[in-house]
Formats: sequence, structure tokens, C-alpha cells
Amino acid sequence: KILRLVSYPCKKKAPAEVEVYTLSTASWRRFVIPDSLSGSFIWVISESPSLFFNGALHFLALVGTQNDIFNRFILTFDVDEERFHEIMLPPNYLSEKYVRHTKCLIVFKGLLALIVFNCETEQTDICHIWVMREYGVVESWTKISVPIEGVARFFGCTVKGELVMGKRSPSQIFSFDPESLNE
Repeated sequence: KILRLVSYPCKKKAPAEVEVYTLSTASWRRFVIPDSLSGSFIWVISESPSLFFNGALHFLALVGTQNDIFNRFILTFDVDEERFHEIMLPPNYLSEKYVRHTKCLIVFKGLLALIVFNCETEQTDICHIWVMREYGVVESWTKISVPIEGVARFFGCTVKGELVMGKRSPSQIFSFDPESLNE
């Protein structure tokens, strides 16, 4: 199956559009993403890559209401059931004042995780790894924060839980173990 999500961040109050292509039938079908909250609509689907985990595609999304109240969450599409669900992000995952941040979904040691990469200065970066210990249970989010220096880009995570990143200077790719703090 191929899932096509289109959102219109420049068009205020324009909901996202969804189409599914099934290879076995060689056909496209349209789906409606159900309102997450009463009177709300999906406004933006993050450009960060989707994550396939636990039989579903996961996307970072933003929902808006008629009163311009916005809420960020994880939008999931169960590939077998062809249904959308939502998973709430950790409360206050962006509570600190960030100068610049990157966020993306990863599988961290077999668990769903949200990486919030905080670049405070040119020298020291803070990486917050929010791990969902029990899939779908908002209360199970736990936070791991690690200092990392000189990071320009986050690429992903290894099976062992090492973070794979690119350095600013000199330009190189490296892996970082958030438990031992070793490169």
C-alpha cells in the first residue's frame, strides 16, 4: 500500500487529504481522517519522515480548532485495518525555551520514541529522547536528556539505541550512545 497525505499549512482551516493506493487492486481510495477533537481538523502533517512501527505508519501532526487552538500529536494509520488513530505526545515535551529544535519519531530499543533535539548554542546541543514504555499509553512517556556537541543533523537510531548524527565541524557522521555518553 502507498499512503499519500497532503496538508495545506498556508490555507487556514483546510483539512489534510488522504489517499491510499493498493498494489493488489491497482486502485486509489480516499480516506477521511476523523476529527481528533470535537470541532477540530488536521491542519499540518510534519515533513519529517513517517515511521512504520507496530503495524502502523506514524506521523507528527498538528490539529486546529475553530477557535485557532492548536494541539500536536502523533497520527497513526493502521495498515491492516486502514484506520487512523492518534497518540498524544508527552506533556510539555517542548516546555523548555528552545532557540532551535528538531523533532522526529524513531524506534529506540524496540519502543516508540520522540527525539527532540535542542540546539542551545553553537557548542552544546541537548537531545531529549521521549520513550513510550507502553505503546499507546500516554502516561508511559519517559524522558532521557543527553548533552551532545557540534551536531548539525540527526539521521536515526541503531537497533542498540545509538543515535546516528552528523557533526558541524569537521563534517562527519558519528554514532552516540546516550547511556554511556560515548561516541
